Amino acid sequence: MNTRYEGSNIGYDVTIRKNVMTTMRDGIQLASDIYLPSNDGKEIAPGNFPVILERTPYDKTTARNVTNGKYFARRGYVTVYQDVRGRFASEGEWYAFAKEAPDGFDTVQWLGVQEWSNGKVGTMGGSYAGSDQSALATMNPSHLSTMVVAVGASNYYHGSMRQNGALEQRFMVYAFRMAMTSKEAIADPGLQAEIKKAFIDDMPDIVRNLPLKEGATVLRRLPSYERWAIDILTHGEYDDYWKQRGYAIDEYYEEHADIPTLYLGGWYDSYARNTPKSYVELSAIKESQQVLLMGPWTHGAFEVTHSGDVDFGTEAHVNMNDLRLAWFDHYMKGLRTEFADWSPVRIFTMGTGSQRMNKHDYDRRLDHGGYWRSEPDWPLADTKETAFYLRAGGGLSEVAPDDSESESTGYTFDPKNPVPTMGGGISAADSIILPGAFDQRERPDFIGCVGTQPLNSRQDILTFQTPELEEDIEITGDIVMRLWASSSAVDTDFTAKLIDLYPPSSDYPDGFAMNITDSIIRARYRNSWENPEMMEPGTPYKFTFHLYPTSNIFRKGHRIRLDISSSNWPRFDVNLNTGGPLGIEQRYEIAHQTIYHSLEHPSHILLPLQKE
Repeated sequence: MNTRYEGSNIGYDVTIRKNVMTTMRDGIQLASDIYLPSNDGKEIAPGNFPVILERTPYDKTTARNVTNGKYFARRGYVTVYQDVRGRFASEGEWYAFAKEAPDGFDTVQWLGVQEWSNGKVGTMGGSYAGSDQSALATMNPSHLSTMVVAVGASNYYHGSMRQNGALEQRFMVYAFRMAMTSKEAIADPGLQAEIKKAFIDDMPDIVRNLPLKEGATVLRRLPSYERWAIDILTHGEYDDYWKQRGYAIDEYYEEHADIPTLYLGGWYDSYARNTPKSYVELSAIKESQQVLLMGPWTHGAFEVTHSGDVDFGTEAHVNMNDLRLAWFDHYMKGLRTEFADWSPVRIFTMGTGSQRMNKHDYDRRLDHGGYWRSEPDWPLADTKETAFYLRAGGGLSEVAPDDSESESTGYTFDPKNPVPTMGGGISAADSIILPGAFDQRERPDFIGCVGTQPLNSRQDILTFQTPELEEDIEITGDIVMRLWASSSAVDTDFTAKLIDLYPPSSDYPDGFAMNITDSIIRARYRNSWENPEMMEPGTPYKFTFHLYPTSNIFRKGHRIRLDISSSNWPRFDVNLNTGGPLGIEQRYEIAHQTIYHSLEHPSHILLPLQKE
């Protein structure tokens, strides 16, 4: 049967009202550029239109925003780009993420009653502009009709700014990046030049000297920027600070608007845990349609087919405006678009490429490939959660250890020589920490690397891997690490990285160790995010922590590899092993770590295998 879809065609010219000020509940005025359907580019077209809002800290007047504003206005939507509080043309003080909910609520309600509005307001945007949508939705504005949330948060403590207790240091870099376009810097060219020097020239040295010290950098001249960076660094426990609406959307899911929402994310995105969580939690308690779309992308790179040194093929590309238009047409205009027939979950499964180097690609990336698939829900119903046990001698097996083999393996962790970050789910710090999939081999363009040897040749990384696979194995879903470990220190970190290990080939004579997903846990938070507990040195403890979800086919002849260590720097702040206050302690201790793989302490990773 042939299916005919409808959609909004270009039917209007555009007129733009710039810097329209809207008064918030506390008297602060926020600036918006409003793109209105017009018949001649001057006068507003008669009638009432649905409204699309994006609230951004990245300047509402950028070329991309202007292009998008005109794109939707020409197709019969009033499109609004607003500078968030304290940024560019808006009044007030900027304090990142935490306090966006009330301003978003007030803006949506104002837009819903304007003379050109039909009362329906949809929102869109990614990253910050994804998270601030979800924040305002927790206040349930009556005019909010639908959302397209791209790479946004469900909880910043549990999956973006902090990860199982460790700080994602990219946000320290982010503070400098945002400072370059602060209102203070724009007004003072000398200050802006000083900040640019810090961000462009000095950032490697700043990163090497993290954690950030109050008053020690140019951020001292922008108190709210420095205060925010210090706050997320030093608030290690999950307290009221982290439970603000702008940070902890999931604390307010019961109050969240019941509206159709499209959640977009990527396996190599910094919000890869947040995006599926929002879908899972809200689809369970809301009546309206919730849709999850997960691709192989790095942060917001929906129209890019590669991630780091790995390419996924042209199918990985998504045209964002076409996708969003189809969504808004369906849920705001009642048209029959492709979303009338979409399943609730659409995911990209990686790993079906040629496995060769793409020599037609200028960057000669690995053709890992992949394909799209539709599913009725997430996690997938036909998943078999399978334990792969760490074994003595570096094995990784579905067979649990017995009492005939050695019980543990040790290594030494020196906080002054951390394991360098080699890709992963990273954003906002691309100049220092490269995101995506890379061969896990040191290279000079990665900060912290000192040579070109395989990363796991370091003495502070333990590798556990399967034999060569006799058949393809698909792993799709959430991944959990259950690690038994002890330390000579009272507090330390443990990391886990899942790797698709390619066999040697003519293109890759040493093979290719492709990072799939990873995570970290801070020992003091092993039992509670609210109440830290120090360890008794030498005592084994069980550490349970989540890695980012994924969907990947490990091909026949490959190996499933798991690397265990205690640092991943500069992505995460380094634990100094003393148990001192986070972000303040300056002493450090070398920690002697023990990883257990015994009958009594069976460390294992739970992998979501797809049933045949």
